[in-house]
Amino acid sequence: MPANPTPAASPPDSALGDLLAPSNVRAWLHETLAWLQTHVLVPQVGIQLGLIIAALVPGALFGPRIRAFILAQAELRAQIGVIRRAAQAFAILATPIALYLSWTVFKLALGSAGQPTDWIDAAISLLSAWIVIRMITLVIRSPFWSRVAFYVIWPIAVLDAFNMLDGVIAQLRAWAIPLGEDDSGHAVAISLFDILRTLIYFAVLFWGANVLTRFIENRIEKVDELTPALRALIVKLLRVLFPIAALLIALQIVGFNLATLAIFSGAVGLGIGLGLQGVVANFVAGFTLIADRSIKPFDVIQIGNTFGWVTEMQARYVALRTRDGTEHLIPNDNFMSQGVINWSRSDRTIRLHAPFSVSYATKDLRAVQALAIEAAKAVSRVVDMPSPVCNVAGFGDSGVEFDLRFWIADPASGLGNVRSDVFLNVWDKLRENGIEIPFPQRDLHIKSWEVSGADVPVLASDPAPAKRT
Repeated sequence: MPANPTPAASPPDSALGDLLAPSNVRAWLHETLAWLQTHVLVPQVGIQLGLIIAALVPGALFGPRIRAFILAQAELRAQIGVIRRAAQAFAILATPIALYLSWTVFKLALGSAGQPTDWIDAAISLLSAWIVIRMITLVIRSPFWSRVAFYVIWPIAVLDAFNMLDGVIAQLRAWAIPLGEDDSGHAVAISLFDILRTLIYFAVLFWGANVLTRFIENRIEKVDELTPALRALIVKLLRVLFPIAALLIALQIVGFNLATLAIFSGAVGLGIGLGLQGVVANFVAGFTLIADRSIKPFDVIQIGNTFGWVTEMQARYVALRTRDGTEHLIPNDNFMSQGVINWSRSDRTIRLHAPFSVSYATKDLRAVQALAIEAAKAVSRVVDMPSPVCNVAGFGDSGVEFDLRFWIADPASGLGNVRSDVFLNVWDKLRENGIEIPFPQRDLHIKSWEVSGADVPVLASDPAPAKRT
C-alpha cells in the first residue's frame, strides 16, 4: 500500500499573494476610505484648509508693506553689523512672516470657537522651521551653522506637524545617564533630552557671546585712553569668560545642578594635567605677555627666523605678519620658552649694520669713511639723528674691513630692503672715486725639498721668501 503523499510546501510568494488578494485589497481600501471620511473629508478639515489658503491673501498684501517699513527703519537705525543683517533678513522674509501671523490669528479664532486646529498647527510648524532656517542663513552667513539649523530644526518641525514630538521627547527623557548621588543622597542623572537641549542653548548663546564680544571689541578700539596691551587683555578676558558664561547659562536653563560638576573634578583635573598641558600653557603665556607688556599689537618682533609685526594677540597664539604677506600663528608658549627679539618695544628707532671692505691699495681710509656715511644718508629711510657712523673693523685677509652703522625708524617696513639700498649707494660711491672692493684672495709661495737627490717644488702658504734646502 503506497504511503500517503506529503503535502506540498506553500510557495514563498504565498504571503504576497494573500496580501494582494482581492478580498484583502478591498478591506484595505475600505479602511483607508473610512479614515479619510473620518479625519479628512470632514467640515472641520475643510475649514482649516480653506483658512490656510485664504491666509495667502493678507500675506501677499501686507508682506511688501512690512518689508518696506523694515528697510526704511534699518537705513536710519542699523547701519552696519549683525543688527543690519537681521533687519534685512526680516525684510526678505516679510511675506512668510505675514503668512505666519495670519495662520496664528486663524488658529486662535478656531481655538476660541472650540474647533480643531491640527492642520493649521502642522502648517505653522513647517513654516516656522523654514523661517528660522532662512533667518539663520541670512544673519549668520555660515555654511556650518546653516547645516546645523537644517538638520536640527526640520526634524523637530516634522515631528511636531505629525503630533509625534511629545512621544520622542518622552523617549529621550527616558534615556538617562546616572551621575551618582548628590550631598542629600538623591540620585543624579542627565537625560539625552537634557544634553540635546544644552547643546542647542549653548550654540545660540555662544553665537550671541561672539557677537557681543566683537561689538565690545569695536568699541574698545575707539577708546584712545586705553593702551594696545590693555585693549588686547580686555578682549582676551571677554573671549574666555563669555563662552564659559554661555555654557553655565545653558546648564541653568535646562535645570542642571551645577553642584554635580564636582563629580567630574578629578577627571577634568587629570585631563588638564595630561592632555591639555599645551592649551593651558598657551592661555597662561598669553595673559603673561599682555600683563608684562613684553609684546604688543603692531610691535616689530623676531622669533627664531620669523620676522614681522604683530597684527593680533589671541588667547592661544600671536599672529605675526611677515614682509612676504604671510601670517604666522605662533603659540604663546613659544615666546616664553624660546625668547623673542622686540625691535620696537621701547623705541622704534633701531640700528643696522652694513659691513664692507676696501683694497689694501687704498691710501685714504678716512675718505672711505666719509663716502660710506654720505652713501647711508642718501637713503630716505635712514634717519639723521643718530647720524650714521663708519668704523674701521679690522684688517682682513683680503682688505681693510669697515662697519657702516645707521639708524631707521620704521622697522615694520623691512630691514633687508633698506640695507640693500645702503650697499648699492656704497658701491656707487666707491666706484665713482676709484676705490677697489677686493674679492677673497691668497698669495702662494713655492718651496722645494730634496727627494732622492732631486729638488721637488711644493705649494705652500708661508709668506717667507723661497729658500732652497
